[in-house]
Amino acid sequence: MTTDLPAGADASARPFPAAEPDLLWGHPLVIALNRVVQRLRAADLRRPWVLDTAVAVGIFLLFGAADLVHDGDRHEMAVRFTHLPVAGVLALQAGLVVPLLWRRRMPSATFAAVLAVFLIQWLLGAWLRADVALLVALYSLALHGRLRHLPWACAAMAGVLGLVSVRVSEAVSVGDALFFLFSAVTAALALGLAVRIRRSQLAGLRERAARLEIERDQRSKLAAAGERTRVAREMHDIVGHNLSVMITLADGGAYAALIAPERGKEALELIGETGRQALGELRRMLGVLRDRTDAPELSPQPGIADIDALCARIRAAGPKVRYRTIGDLDALDRGVQLTAYRIVQEALTNSLRHAGADTQVRLALTVDGTQLRISADDTGPPTGTGRPPAPANQEGHGLAGMAERAALYGGSIVAGPRPGGGWTVQVTLDLTPLTGPPGETS
Repeated sequence: MTTDLPAGADASARPFPAAEPDLLWGHPLVIALNRVVQRLRAADLRRPWVLDTAVAVGIFLLFGAADLVHDGDRHEMAVRFTHLPVAGVLALQAGLVVPLLWRRRMPSATFAAVLAVFLIQWLLGAWLRADVALLVALYSLALHGRLRHLPWACAAMAGVLGLVSVRVSEAVSVGDALFFLFSAVTAALALGLAVRIRRSQLAGLRERAARLEIERDQRSKLAAAGERTRVAREMHDIVGHNLSVMITLADGGAYAALIAPERGKEALELIGETGRQALGELRRMLGVLRDRTDAPELSPQPGIADIDALCARIRAAGPKVRYRTIGDLDALDRGVQLTAYRIVQEALTNSLRHAGADTQVRLALTVDGTQLRISADDTGPPTGTGRPPAPANQEGHGLAGMAERAALYGGSIVAGPRPGGGWTVQVTLDLTPLTGPPGETS
């Protein structure tokens, strides 16, 4: 089926013909037959001996019984065969048919046993319709047996068939007999190999599907773990920063309420403003995560331009923050700006939490070629020489988050106490854009 193009359209833009569905596999009869085959296969897996017994019994009823009922027909042929008693016929038929019960468990031994009985039968000069069991044994060997046994089986089969063709040369030429016999053998061998290859392909496809399903589950788990880490990092930055500011403002407001009530009122207003801002950011984040039909309320992620407002909130809590920039920061990628904002937010929050409201912070952002340097130094608490240790349950979370963000842009972080007291954080981000393979488009 093709799609007509309007007049004047470029013929090279014509789409490829649509693939028509295969009507055979969608036919109800084929579907019903496939279901029956699936049920038989499931039953065979539960009781494999039933199918083997059915094959042996079926061959005896279809071919072996005819040897007993129409025994006189073979004497009317142009070839004179040996007349065997009923006991001899039954013995040879048993030797041909009974080994088929083990045709799937021991295919090589089954073929050897049937071939031996077949050879003895023709050496006696007898002919039996149950000789078709040899073709079934060869088919089973090609399907279930070891492939290295197959050449030897074919060589033995060729020798025995040569003997048969000589035995029937009175009625038909040796060439015609060999052609007929080898055609039947080739059909049985080809059928067994075809079924074996098909089963191997299906097993490979099932294994590949199972492997792809496992890889898909692993990718889903890794993506979920990465998303949880990202959300936890964002929650830490939002909640940790705003709570630190609110706690510091509350402590300062409680102290100012005794000396200057108007300062206490200002602290309460700042606490309310900081709390509302934190609540808004949390609502936006949770709105993205919540499973609902209406679109969540979204807002742009903070960037370099929002650092001024961040510094103002920190100053309102007490610390003196001096902030300077060097270079064209507004031209940076939005991802780099968000990373820089979160690193600065964490650094200022740590200074406020550990150094107190009377510390002084020097913050600098510098664009130098393909690098963005972030420097945040504080003077530490005024009454001590160093920063007090963080609580055990929070130690290292902020620095780990900054290190993870810096690693996303091939950066590095150095944090530790300053020689003269206080704390320093030095972060370097690589601004070189990532390049993919040639010809890759995004």
